[in-house]
Amino acid sequence: MRILGIVGSKRKNGNTSCLVREALSAAQKQGAQTELVFLDDYSFQDCMGCEGCKDTFTCVVDDGMQKIYPLLLEADGIILGSPTYFYNISADTKALIDRCYCFVAFVEDDRSCWLNLNEILGIKYAAVIAVCEQHDEKDMGFTPEAMSKPLEALGYRIVDTVKVLKLFSAGEALQDTQALARAGKAGERLVKTIKLRKDVETRLQS
Repeated sequence: MRILGIVGSKRKNGNTSCLVREALSAAQKQGAQTELVFLDDYSFQDCMGCEGCKDTFTCVVDDGMQKIYPLLLEADGIILGSPTYFYNISADTKALIDRCYCFVAFVEDDRSCWLNLNEILGIKYAAVIAVCEQHDEKDMGFTPEAMSKPLEALGYRIVDTVKVLKLFSAGEALQDTQALARAGKAGERLVKTIKLRKDVETRLQS
């Protein structure tokens, strides 16, 4: 079982990174193989809406996303984390999500009819982690939904949404035992859900 952690913050030792790492650590303890990706390590542009992917379901833009796509396809589950910037996800996180447009297929003459590749390849699972420096959840704005809604459209079932407030200085999350516990629980729940699926599949085939 492979779990991919994705950090949408430019701070490698920031709070989003700390919490995604904690979730991955818990996933490892449940027996999963894990990998951590910092989006800032990859140079990639926004989706251009060129429709070059519509026949092959492969993005035609040759940039850093070509290294991330295989990781997404190979992973049984993902943990996506983003800080809150002006009531929403970071630009890197948004660009990642938009570039996954190539995983969606539409009926040529009726774009209200569509599906995602995971409906064909097999549903996947995800947890999202949203971080905000403010003390009121309303100041988090759309951050959790801006990750979970697109992931659902891409064929991921969201098994946990972690919302963490009052974190600003890099690494503060390491002192927040409740936030660490919630992130760890998300990683654990993600792996347990995937294990349950595999167990049920085995029982149905026997």
